[in-house]
Amino acid sequence: MDFLNQELQYYAEQHSSPESDLLKRIHRETHVRTLKPRMLSGHLQGRVLSMISHMIRPERVLEIGTFTGYSAVCLAEGLHPEGKLITIDINEELEDQVRRYFAEAGLSGKIDYKIGNALTIIPDLRDTFDLVFIDGDKENYDRYFELIIEKVRAGGFILADNVLWSGKVINSKPDKKTNAMLEFNSKIQHDPRVENVLLPLRDGIMIMRRVSL
Repeated sequence: MDFLNQELQYYAEQHSSPESDLLKRIHRETHVRTLKPRMLSGHLQGRVLSMISHMIRPERVLEIGTFTGYSAVCLAEGLHPEGKLITIDINEELEDQVRRYFAEAGLSGKIDYKIGNALTIIPDLRDTFDLVFIDGDKENYDRYFELIIEKVRAGGFILADNVLWSGKVINSKPDKKTNAMLEFNSKIQHDPRVENVLLPLRDGIMIMRRVSL
């Protein structure tokens, strides 16, 4: 993900609101305890997720891909007072650690943390979502999108992470995962159900707004 100018990245972070002490600790412990700490959203992207959530004030949020809980905490910062966030992850080994973070953030009653395969969990969800954050396995982005699009209210938002895939989307010889991302980005660009903008933040975030047809 280090294909953007690191000095500009640092400058942007220095001129963005700081992380909470808990988020700093999640960041630090993720880098110490996990094999792929780069999967964590991090300071700048976390503040963007929080800002979007504050702007929307969502009553229902869905996150696909919890990892160590950093992005879920950020998204929950802007929840409506009666709001709820559902986050799904397949890695049960991180469950105790993540639940501890949610408890320390005072979010245990706001976050429904589900362990399992999102492809089988999502069809059973009966909520209508104001905001969805897709950050699971990249080969299934298209399937996640199709599962959730009808569960997003008209005017609601969908965010998809890693859509620049470390800059590989402009490589002349893309690999399998890059091809999956290229296909997803192209699909969204031509899908009349959403308006979209690809934000070149960190590893790229596709922002989509569900439109009425």
